[in-house]
Amino acid sequence: MSKRFARARALALDITPLRDSPGYRALWFGQLVSLAGTNMRYVAVPWQVYELTGSTVAGGLIGLAEVGPLIALSIFGGALADRVDRRTLIARAQVGLMVSTAGLAVLSTMETPPLIAIYVLVAVASSFHALDGPPRTAMVRSLVSPDKVPAAMALRQVTFQVTQIAGPAVGGLLIAAFNGVFWIYVLDCVTFLASFAALRWVPVSAGAVAGQSKGLEAVREGLRFTFRTPVILSIFVVDLVAMIFGMPRAVFPELSARVFELGAAGLGLLYAAPAAGALLGALSSGWVERVRHQGRAVIFAVVAWGGAIALAGLSLWSLPLTLALLAAAGAADVISAVFRGTILQQATPPHLLGRASAVNLMIVTGGPRLGDVEAGLVAGATSAEASVLIGGAACLVGTAAVAFRFPSLRRYRVNYDEAAKHRMASQQADE
Repeated sequence: MSKRFARARALALDITPLRDSPGYRALWFGQLVSLAGTNMRYVAVPWQVYELTGSTVAGGLIGLAEVGPLIALSIFGGALADRVDRRTLIARAQVGLMVSTAGLAVLSTMETPPLIAIYVLVAVASSFHALDGPPRTAMVRSLVSPDKVPAAMALRQVTFQVTQIAGPAVGGLLIAAFNGVFWIYVLDCVTFLASFAALRWVPVSAGAVAGQSKGLEAVREGLRFTFRTPVILSIFVVDLVAMIFGMPRAVFPELSARVFELGAAGLGLLYAAPAAGALLGALSSGWVERVRHQGRAVIFAVVAWGGAIALAGLSLWSLPLTLALLAAAGAADVISAVFRGTILQQATPPHLLGRASAVNLMIVTGGPRLGDVEAGLVAGATSAEASVLIGGAACLVGTAAVAFRFPSLRRYRVNYDEAAKHRMASQQADE
């Protein structure tokens, strides 16, 4: 019994960063609260737009309004995160997000709010997300010990997956209960207040470094580092490969309606399965900090993602099997995310971490949307079933190409002594 307990404990999520680091605990809790509200808002806005227009095209334009500012401004947010106090930058971004959500609440009280105003406020909120994300990621390494960075990244994934599952579900129930979206926006505003208050326990992190580049030169410096550092470039490329070729969510509506004949109920299951698998993967990630060859782990995880997606394309005769394979893909994806995030933290100099994190944010945000385009085009040329299978197979081929092209990724092995030096340098910069 004791041996079984020990094995189970070794697999369980490592919560040491939450226990040992008050700063990380406050940052984590604040993000958990704010993301819960944000994911409820992600349901409220499309519902409001659909009620106003009855158009799915109008709903699709919400994504366009979000992704443009996020991609355009993330790198500038990263440059700011490398020059100013990261805690202050997060606080200001939270205030901006709260104000934009309050604007949506005001619009929701109108009988016929202008659609363009909703798009503008969504774009404004996305802009502040671009300022909020890079400093949050960049702060992690200065708040936890080097050997606990993988655990800290796994805990971040738990917040993402829990809120992505619970937020939309609760948001939908509240919209039905209150017959509208007003109180969703109010609740989202309250979550930003809680997140803002939690920053009180987060230490000051990274001011300007003497001699550091400013303005556009700072942006160029960050991009040069990203594209000229093979191991950093490789983790971005392999994530793009996984998301562009192996993300089949654009065909989920057709699969649910035509293949499984379940309508909206089946669509919800298809969307939820990868997130549920990712949550289970994050909760059982206690073993990740014992992995030293983290580059190989990224490759294996992306191969597992692509393989599960390809098998899902072959299993569409069975909904339970398809859901199980999508969940397995989600679990593999979250493990890939943990190791990619760890490599980013460990292989990036402290004064560039904000900008490198910003590029990562652009990849994580833009990749799935490019994947929607790819899956839709392939489905149009072939079929929805073939699109899933072809995408998974292409992901496997692409991952093999990345592994061959970037030997630095295959050889990457964590050096905790070097990581400790980086953390010390980061802490000295903060002081």
